[in-house]
Amino acid sequence: MSIPILETCRKRKRRPKLFGLHSFAEPGCPINPIGPFRDNIRIFLKQCAEPEEYCVKGMPLWCTLLVRDKSCVVPLYTIEEGVNHSLNPFCDHCRCTGWGNHLVSKRKYHVVIPNDRDWNKPLEDNVLNIHSHLLHGLIHCNGFGHLLCINGIEGGSKYLYGREIMDLWDRICEILKARKISVEDASKKHGMDLRLLHGVAYGHTWFGRWGYKFCRGSYGVSEENYDRAIEIVSFQKLDKIIQDFSDREQSRQIKCMVQHYRDLSESQLVTIRDLFKFMLTIKSRSALQKKLVAATAAPSASVQKNSIRISFHKKDNSKEKYLRCKRFTSVIAHMDSRWPAKRLEFAAEVIVDALKQHKSEVGHGGMTRQDLRDAARMHIGDTGLLDYVLKSMNNVIVGCHIVRRGINSARVLEYTIDDVDPVKDLKLLEATEEIHQKPLPDLLPAPAPVPGTDVYNDVVYLYNNTLLNYPESELLELATQAVLDSKHFVKDRPFRDEDDQLLRFFCQVMPGLFDAENMATETSPAGELVMVPLHATVFDLKQAAEKALRDTYCIMDKFVVTEVDNLGEMEDRDVLFGALESGAEILVRGSGIDLDSNLKHEGGADNWIVRCECGARDDDGERMIACDICEVWQHTRCCGIEDSEAVPPLFVCPGCCTSFGPPMTNSPLEFQCSDDLLLDSATMYGMDYEYDNCIGLLQ
Repeated sequence: MSIPILETCRKRKRRPKLFGLHSFAEPGCPINPIGPFRDNIRIFLKQCAEPEEYCVKGMPLWCTLLVRDKSCVVPLYTIEEGVNHSLNPFCDHCRCTGWGNHLVSKRKYHVVIPNDRDWNKPLEDNVLNIHSHLLHGLIHCNGFGHLLCINGIEGGSKYLYGREIMDLWDRICEILKARKISVEDASKKHGMDLRLLHGVAYGHTWFGRWGYKFCRGSYGVSEENYDRAIEIVSFQKLDKIIQDFSDREQSRQIKCMVQHYRDLSESQLVTIRDLFKFMLTIKSRSALQKKLVAATAAPSASVQKNSIRISFHKKDNSKEKYLRCKRFTSVIAHMDSRWPAKRLEFAAEVIVDALKQHKSEVGHGGMTRQDLRDAARMHIGDTGLLDYVLKSMNNVIVGCHIVRRGINSARVLEYTIDDVDPVKDLKLLEATEEIHQKPLPDLLPAPAPVPGTDVYNDVVYLYNNTLLNYPESELLELATQAVLDSKHFVKDRPFRDEDDQLLRFFCQVMPGLFDAENMATETSPAGELVMVPLHATVFDLKQAAEKALRDTYCIMDKFVVTEVDNLGEMEDRDVLFGALESGAEILVRGSGIDLDSNLKHEGGADNWIVRCECGARDDDGERMIACDICEVWQHTRCCGIEDSEAVPPLFVCPGCCTSFGPPMTNSPLEFQCSDDLLLDSATMYGMDYEYDNCIGLLQ
């Protein structure tokens, strides 16, 4: 079966448009638009894409075919989502990025490359909610957008590398003149957060290669805090690290690794940044050498080697899958419970049945703890029993199913279920049980990697020990956490005036035209780009500004421009040339703004008040809880509630807590440290550590 758009072109007796994957969206290839994004995207769809015969939930879509090589044609879909008819008119990504005050744009454009296995299928209705796409980007018609997901070879693709996809996305944004693109960097590799690894090695994230820079941090981390944290972690002296680990079991291994790579390097390795950067460099070189060797090897030998490598890889993965699991019966055998084992087992079976029913109905995803608890309560009335069993169910085997627990993309505790083949995996399960039943002293620790054997294993070892588990250094711990808490990055495309016969202006509505009670004084952070010819008059500029604002924002659909604030006493018939410099920002006045519309700000109609002790004053996408008295939101982590814990049914914030009684003097959040460390810590997170951390949790 071929890609759907090819069938459509055959029916229309039209030759499909094919473009080279690596040259597509280069300047002038195949288009070179000069206008704002809202106009450029229309040119792109008309000249670079073919319309599909079907829609996705009423949304039209187009397909662009990109040729990677003779055997690989990649479908790139563009979906136009009209906000007025959308089930999700607001943008959570804008809110978490700090753009919640932007006016709601009329259209969103989704750029999607599906997973390889879906290339020969029409897009499904839930296409915008799938996280396994090779590429999913969203750009509002005002030019602000978000890179939502990118998955290369290690993310499930058989053909495209992550850097290839990222290069393509960057070129598309550049040629369409997108203004700002944000990304939430949660990428991992071998269990390592790349924003920390690359931040230490290169001073920027993996996305920094394409110009993405710090936008905002979670938990009150500012750009200054982030830069300082990167500096603290990156410039640790290797000799100091060896000395600090001298009395620990990792001492010999770390010393051998440092010496091994110092011997390999032609330049001197002084800091941990020097070491990680050198290791990642030779890792990429060794990978390239392996590819060259594989390409020049004999076909028969190559096939034999690959088959052996694949078979071992699968074997190791299956072992690892079960080595982390225990039978539920074995777990409860070592638990001091007031319920008998049979009741615990029955409750576990009820929970598994609920997960199985959810999976059969939905087909994917898991159940939140609350949903699963509610489903199980239909059969078990003892909520204490359910809570006790749910707390115990993580990587446990119940019958022929594995129940796992984790945090989903919405940062809520979620349970999932996987099937186990009792016949095929019987021996493996028995071996797993034998391992888990052995007393702890009989289990040998995993051997430390031999330096140089596998560079990435060495990187993982040093990452876990020198970055995450550095001995007795709260400053390094806080600095590392500050880097990990910085997930939002943005690429800003600066304005460049073209050398042509057009004048360009950024048009913004006067803030005073908005109702102060219903609208924030801040609207769009930068005006909409309008273009007029050199001989244009003031009236022409008003018409162009009016058209641009009406075409872009929902509440401006009937807006009429009556005055341009920057032009003084100029009349409508006066020529603009010489009065305003091209590229200038102008303010316009007018009437017709729909202040009663629900579609005002991208952040939504809810007026959340965020005031957390970490310094956060806006929603940063992290898990939060609201005080049941003052309704002010703050981070659960800052309140001492772990992500794996359920939110308490009643919560009182520190401010309201004082109204019930005197402050707690022995708060669990207080700690002792030296004056210098306290100062550095306060500077790092912008916290006031003299604040009385009184937490009111009323169960």
